[in-house]
Amino acid sequence: MAVSSGIRAALAIQDFRRYALARFCATIAWQMLGVAVGWQVYAITGDPLDLGLIGLAQFLPFLLLVMPGGHVADRADRRLVMVGAYAVEACCVLVLLIFTVTGSRVIWPVFVAMALFGAGRAFWMPCGQAMTVNLVPKEMFASAVALNSTLFQTAAITGPALGGVFYAFGETALDSSGALLVYAVVIALLIAVLPLLISIRPVRAKGRSEATMTEFFEGLRFVWHRKSVLGAISLDLFAVLFGGATALLPMFAADVLHVGPVGLGVLRSAPGVGAALVAVWLAQRPITRHAGTWMFGGVALYGVATVVFGQSTSFVLSAIALFAIGCGDMVSVFVRHLLVQLETPDAIRGRVSAVSSMFIGTSNELGEFESGVTASWWGAEAAVTVGGIACLLVVGTYLQRFPELRRLDRFPEPAKSD
Repeated sequence: MAVSSGIRAALAIQDFRRYALARFCATIAWQMLGVAVGWQVYAITGDPLDLGLIGLAQFLPFLLLVMPGGHVADRADRRLVMVGAYAVEACCVLVLLIFTVTGSRVIWPVFVAMALFGAGRAFWMPCGQAMTVNLVPKEMFASAVALNSTLFQTAAITGPALGGVFYAFGETALDSSGALLVYAVVIALLIAVLPLLISIRPVRAKGRSEATMTEFFEGLRFVWHRKSVLGAISLDLFAVLFGGATALLPMFAADVLHVGPVGLGVLRSAPGVGAALVAVWLAQRPITRHAGTWMFGGVALYGVATVVFGQSTSFVLSAIALFAIGCGDMVSVFVRHLLVQLETPDAIRGRVSAVSSMFIGTSNELGEFESGVTASWWGAEAAVTVGGIACLLVVGTYLQRFPELRRLDRFPEPAKSD
């Protein structure tokens, strides 16, 4: 009940409400984009490696720019950095729209657009992770995180489903490329986000110091010396790097399960359904004890469900496995996010969030590339199954190598800047 009242109190704060709505709309746009790009590229080439290259195209600029992005988050107005990044991403989707209109079968413009998309993500992701704690009182922070997680997962459900429906509608009712309609809607959503963010009061880090190279790498040093934080974010990196199946969903939908773009949308929504239900549960009954055990259990469930999905030839069983993947992922994400944000002083929160974002981006985008490469070698089913087994081996290794994380019980009190 206390968490429920905390969520209501957080929503009563106008700036947080606008921020949450902006992130919700942007997440729907991003999820719709993922469905359209994957299906469009696989329809053109039929090569799973190209699905992996979409992830690699996003990862390389993200890796190069996320640390500078975190530094900017600690020195500039975080909301304006996000505005600029989302504007860049809207331009990227415009490139995809033009590519679709021309009817080109040469897909390198898609990789260029997704690379620019990754560059924009390198700036908005550290700012987005660091902003919540600036918009609500510290006693509401856990409730605000739970609410943000719920909204994110709700968008992760509705976004892919809408993307699949719009894609199918564009192909049939409008007799055009389904991607064209999806890209137009995504651009509209990203443009709608901009005034919401601009209307929030300026958000700058507290306790900022002079810009030096030492300060630039402070986030890396902080994470390295906080073994529980290092273990939490690197566990997510390796687990998702090996266990990620999302990039191959267009291939599974077309060649294994034999469903169309609507079926693909359902598959991409299934993890979000599981994660959203867990997020709602965590909002009502937040994890307060045995946080490390919960995190390892969540990642283990992620790995087991990935193996089941890789072996499934049933659409229903595949959707259930993806649902379980979302459940496990939400538990680990909740623990990791609270741990990182509560351990970190506000003066370096953007840089530490950049390190966390770098790990997350590596696991997501580089994991997509790894999935595409292994699928081109072994086939989709074997690639996902081996990845799930590797995820479980990572869990076993981390249980031994990070006893601080395994023994983590209660979350720490919020760190204060000097």
